[in-house]
Amino acid sequence: MGIYLDNNATTRVDPAVVAEMMPFFTEHFGNPSSMHGYGAAVGGKIEWARGEVQKLLGAAFDTEIVFTSGGTESDSTAILSALKAYPKRREIVTSVVEHPAILSLCDFLESKEGYRIHRIPVDGKGNLDLEKYEAALSENVAVVSIMWANNETGTIFPVELLANMAKKVGALFHTDAVQAVGKLPMDLANSAIDMLSLSGHKLHAPKGIGALYVKRGVRFRPMLRGGHQERGRRAGTENAPAIVGLGKACELARESMAIELTQVAALRDRLEKALVEAIPNCFVTGNPANRLPNTANVAFEFIEGEAILLLLNEEGIAASSGSACTSGSLEPSHVMRAMGVPYTAAHGATRFSLSRDTTAEEIDTVIRVVPGIIERLRKLSPYWTNQGATAGFQPVYS
Repeated sequence: MGIYLDNNATTRVDPAVVAEMMPFFTEHFGNPSSMHGYGAAVGGKIEWARGEVQKLLGAAFDTEIVFTSGGTESDSTAILSALKAYPKRREIVTSVVEHPAILSLCDFLESKEGYRIHRIPVDGKGNLDLEKYEAALSENVAVVSIMWANNETGTIFPVELLANMAKKVGALFHTDAVQAVGKLPMDLANSAIDMLSLSGHKLHAPKGIGALYVKRGVRFRPMLRGGHQERGRRAGTENAPAIVGLGKACELARESMAIELTQVAALRDRLEKALVEAIPNCFVTGNPANRLPNTANVAFEFIEGEAILLLLNEEGIAASSGSACTSGSLEPSHVMRAMGVPYTAAHGATRFSLSRDTTAEEIDTVIRVVPGIIERLRKLSPYWTNQGATAGFQPVYS
């Protein structure tokens, strides 16, 4: 087996999650909406899973959890619901570093539906410009959608503060928290956050399952209409095995939260420190003082991230050059560009995302392998000499 450090793209399904799911493919196959015993057994387990999601989020009521197919559906449902619930409000506030699930939807709503979109910039460490955020808020805003933590750098946004500011103008506040759920403690029962998206495959559940938290009392309009499933908020026969898997994954995430915050963070810090000390002209992107415990994004100057990933793969190491949803682009990621990372470094930005499965031995191997890969690639770079950067070429850091 190789070394898997691409957990922000997706995680390995925990064996305990698989075990919990298996009976719901074979023995417990009933439709949870059915009145007979086959259906009741499945329906009861779905409610158990809903309760586990509620506990992980610290929500007040299990009825605030709506199961979906994943983060993208949850994001779209939240924003479109807000727009329908408040039709006279024609503006949306978001950030420039959101996931494409948010940015693409906003682009569509702007170009095809005539909504005004406020895209709030970030500074060189990925921190949101709070002055511009405050200036964008008005009674014309239907919904604010700001991610809890960035998927590429791990930088955490002050979502509670942002939600309270949105409340002052009567706007709903939604957060895409797919990278934060299971890694950071949450207490939505005592929060101003109205809606929150999560995705199962980011926390050791299978792909194709997610949830949308909708605070009790928030106006809601379903995106999918049909049957009465999910109390009329999301039509379609429930994906029972995946829902059960998500419930188990949330239970495990709650039990292992301390490991994420201590052991995983320590391994991440050890990896970063060793790489920066061993390799010239590289630096950690994002805000090292305020980010997810599992995410390290290191920008190596004068080389291409795709080449780094290919050589890492030859060594059995899986990492990423950014979001898995945009990694096919030849352009530097929109997150690196938004932070003002110079192109010479943004092209070489490499994300190492750990999980509770990551071991110290694996990190030691990565520390041993990466410097040689960078040295090998820089020998091919026209901007690099044995003494460092080519004379006269001085990138400006943000």
